Amino acid sequence: MFGPDKCGEDYKLHFIFRHKNPMIEDYDEKHAKRPEEKFKEFINSLCLPVLKPDNTYEMLIDQTVVGQGSLLEDVIPPLNPPKEIDDPKDKKPKEWDERPKIPDPNAVEPEDWDEGGPVKIEDVNAVKPEGWLDDEPHLVPDPEAQKPSDWNDEMDGEWEAPLVSNPKCKSAPGCGEWEPPLIDNPNYKGPWKPPMIENPNYQGIWKPHKIPNPHYFEDLNPFRMTPFSAIGLELWSMTSDIYFDNFIICTEKEVADRWASDSWGLKKLVASANEPGMINQLLSAAEERPWLWGLYILTAALPVGLLVLFCWPRKKIEEEEDDADFSMSDFLDPDETDLALQKNMKKGDLEGAEDHKKAALDKDIGDDNIENEEEDLSQEDEDAGATLNQSSGDEMKEADEGADCGDNLKKSLRKRRVRKD
Repeated sequence: MFGPDKCGEDYKLHFIFRHKNPMIEDYDEKHAKRPEEKFKEFINSLCLPVLKPDNTYEMLIDQTVVGQGSLLEDVIPPLNPPKEIDDPKDKKPKEWDERPKIPDPNAVEPEDWDEGGPVKIEDVNAVKPEGWLDDEPHLVPDPEAQKPSDWNDEMDGEWEAPLVSNPKCKSAPGCGEWEPPLIDNPNYKGPWKPPMIENPNYQGIWKPHKIPNPHYFEDLNPFRMTPFSAIGLELWSMTSDIYFDNFIICTEKEVADRWASDSWGLKKLVASANEPGMINQLLSAAEERPWLWGLYILTAALPVGLLVLFCWPRKKIEEEEDDADFSMSDFLDPDETDLALQKNMKKGDLEGAEDHKKAALDKDIGDDNIENEEEDLSQEDEDAGATLNQSSGDEMKEADEGADCGDNLKKSLRKRRVRKD
C-alpha cells in the first residue's frame, strides 16, 4: 500500500507492505518509517515508491526523494522477529523485593515530637477592612422574581424567590461575618515518619526469563515479495473533486520516469501555465483583505524615497561646488584686468634684472674660463631679456585687443610665469 493521506491539517505519506511469516504461514503488515519532511498538500502530485534488490526503498513526490530506508531495519514492527522472547509462564515470586529504599526499622519517634498544631492558622495580624458590611448576606432573594401563575402551594410547597448576589456587596470590601484569613502554620511539622535507608534485600526490577522464540525466522531478502496481479484503491475522503489516474507497475525505474514525463510532466506544464501570476495573486489577496493596499503602496514608495534621499543631496552639493569655482578675474572689468596684467609683467622684468645683476657680482672672481663663461652667460641673458621684452610687448598688445576674452588673459599669465621660472 502506498499513497498520500490527509487527516485534518496533517499530511502523511504511507508505504505499507505485507510480509509472510514462513513459520506460521501468516502475513503481517510492515509500515515504513514516516518521512521527516512535512507536506503541505498533494495537488497534481506524482507519488512513486521504488523497491531495490539491495532491500532498500525510496519514496518520491514529484520526482523528489522525500523518504528512504532499509526493509530490514526501517520498518515497524521489525521484519524479522527476535530470537528470544519473554517466557509467558514465568511469574514474579512473592518474596521478590523491588524497593530500592525502605523506612529505617530501628528509628524511634522522639518523645518531644510536636506536630505543631494544624496546617493552617488564622492570621493574627489581619485587620477587618473599613466598610465591611457584617449585617449584609452574600445572597438575597431576587426582588424582580415573580411567583409562577401555575404554582400550586399544596403540591409544589411554599414558593421562594431565587437567590441572587447582594448588590450592596459589589461596592463594599465584603459582606457577612468577617473572619481573619488563614495562613500556613510556621510551627507545623506534621506526623513523624522514620527516615529512609537503603534496602538490604533489594533485588532490582523483576523481569521474566527469556526463552527461544518458537516462531523465529530470518528473511534476508524481503525484496522478494509475494507476487500480485491486481491493484486496488482505498478511498475514504470528505473532500470532493479528488481524482486518481495513470497507474503503472514496472521493474525498471527508467521506464516509469519516461512514462511520467510523457503524462504527468505535460499536465504539470499546463497547470503551471494556467496558474495566476504574482500580480494577479496579489490583487486577489487585496480583494479579500483591503488593508493590503496600504502595505503595497508603502512597499512601492519606500525604494523611491530612499533613492531620492541618497541622490538628491549629492546633486545639490555638486552644483554648489560648481558655483564656487571662480577666479579673481571674474570680479574685475576688462580695463582693470589689462592694468593688473601689465603691472605684474613689469614687476617680473625688474625682478629678473636684479637677479642677473646679483649673480654677475657674485662671480667677478675667477679664472679666464669662468670669465668667458660669464660673458657667454651675460650674452645669453641679454638675448633672453630681449626676447622676454619682445614677448611681453606682444602679450600686452594681445591683451589690449582681446580685453573681453578671459581665456586669452589666463593663457598669457601662464606663459609669463613659466618663462619667469
